[in-house]
Amino acid sequence: MADITTNAVERARPMTREEKKVILASSAGTIFEWYDFYLYGSLASIIGAQFFTAFPESTRNVFALLAFAAGFLVRPFGALVFGALGDLIGRKYTFLATILIMGVSTFIVGLLPGYQSWGIAAPIILIVLRMLQGLALGGEYGGAAVYVAEHAPQGQRGYFTSFIQTTATIGLLLSLIVILMVTSYVNGNYPPVPQVNLDGSPMLDATGAQVMLEPFRAWGWRIPFLGSIFLLLISLYIRLSMNESPAFKKMKEEGAQSKAPLREAFGNWKNGKIALIALFGLTAGQAVVWYSGQFYALFFIQNVVKVDQFSANVFVAWSLILGTAGFIIFGRLSDRIGRKPIILAGCALAAATYMFVFPLLTKVANPVLSAAQQTVVTVTADPADCSFQFNPVGTAKFNNSCDIVKALLSRSSVNSTTVDAAAGSVATVQVGDTLINGYDGNTLTGEALASEKARFESEINAALTQAGYPLVPGENTSVARADHFFDIFNAQNISIVLILTYLIVLVTMVYGPIAAQLVELYPTRIRYSGLSLPYHIGNGWFGGLLPATAFAISAQTGNIYAGLWYAIVIAVMTVIIGTLFVPSNSHKRDIFDDRT
Repeated sequence: MADITTNAVERARPMTREEKKVILASSAGTIFEWYDFYLYGSLASIIGAQFFTAFPESTRNVFALLAFAAGFLVRPFGALVFGALGDLIGRKYTFLATILIMGVSTFIVGLLPGYQSWGIAAPIILIVLRMLQGLALGGEYGGAAVYVAEHAPQGQRGYFTSFIQTTATIGLLLSLIVILMVTSYVNGNYPPVPQVNLDGSPMLDATGAQVMLEPFRAWGWRIPFLGSIFLLLISLYIRLSMNESPAFKKMKEEGAQSKAPLREAFGNWKNGKIALIALFGLTAGQAVVWYSGQFYALFFIQNVVKVDQFSANVFVAWSLILGTAGFIIFGRLSDRIGRKPIILAGCALAAATYMFVFPLLTKVANPVLSAAQQTVVTVTADPADCSFQFNPVGTAKFNNSCDIVKALLSRSSVNSTTVDAAAGSVATVQVGDTLINGYDGNTLTGEALASEKARFESEINAALTQAGYPLVPGENTSVARADHFFDIFNAQNISIVLILTYLIVLVTMVYGPIAAQLVELYPTRIRYSGLSLPYHIGNGWFGGLLPATAFAISAQTGNIYAGLWYAIVIAVMTVIIGTLFVPSNSHKRDIFDDRT
């Protein structure tokens, strides 16, 4: 009875001044670090055009998303390096190192010349900088979660750490707001920029006029990256004012530090199985729900639904504003009923509703496109001619007739079915009653190739336009549009914001309690190392690869929603494994007592 009473008193008492300072210091620095990391994700399509100019337009989005994913792929290695440092030398100084690496890398992205200036060196350096960002972020999250949890009173860990959980979303929101402000200012005060080809000749459109690029897309996108240097200075000042975690100081005074935290955390089955349970029963599902609700939703409405970048950012920004309180709500609720049921419920809801929510988003945001997708489009091709168009190193050329057909249909957000044809035959496309012959890019060169390409694109575009697909820019007045940040108060725009807010609420369910849950799985001596690796494998690999994987799956199957099955399957896996193996009462554990 005494334990229950003490726990209730601790849960009910307000934060002390020192505890508020801890949360503010940890959250502010982490917000800025996530802001730096998210700038790339928010501007992926623009950066793809700047740094992957040599590739066809149909593959630029894939390469841009893969460069984004590169930052996630190295996060587990950052978790190992900085996790070990955090358990050996302390939480505070590890924080300083991660924020410095992140801030400097982001600033250099803003200075980096594009493909036209530096050739292949430009995308290579970009990917290296993304990997440095990923390494830094790999050490950031675990440190913030551990630092706050070790300051939190018993019975309020979910509530305290939920403020850290808001930082990723607030960082994304901050990046979107900065992008919106810079976009409005630059495009409103500077003229369009004439575009040139790689050989320096003028880039011409179909009418023979020189292609002009709005100034934000040409050079203004660099400003948010360059401006991050001021956030870096603020973050360093905040981090220098922090004190070391009381749990770490207590462990150090008692001489209980681990001499080899990585070996102790992962080198034996007792602790190694905890990492596996945390990965497959918690963080993998949490990651795909998180990235589906934030990053993939933004990518989807821009590149698939064809909402312009400014409007898409406005809609997502408002959904973040409306939904972010869910992190605190579910974090606090997890102190009462446990972390596990909330996280797994979020995964289950996502798996059950994604195949309804994303088509609804298309129907609301671009009703003309949604209606056109009801037209039967059939690709008839030799199965051996159809490649899986996922090429992270950029060495493959997808010139088979089936690949050419599917790439063009994918760019136009067309849903299609594929029928097998005889071996060696050239792919064809049937749109309604119209049959269009494809062409083999491997057997044609020079003017003959250019002529066939122009002929095919002209015929397919005419057929799709006849079928109702909104391919002509400016003619589709039904597509959602926001002229300014507060232009959401009409039926169409507010419906989009509410749909996106539902996805954010799912994000808050899976992400709000996750830090406290992971902290409670490990003893103090290996806590930083132990929780960082499964978290960053889950979020870095399962989550970070989601946009590129979903895009490639959708292109391959001919269904713009097929990529969602990646997230659904992983979420279901987490529900099953989490139900069977994740402990249910970790929220009652005293993390200062490593015997429990």
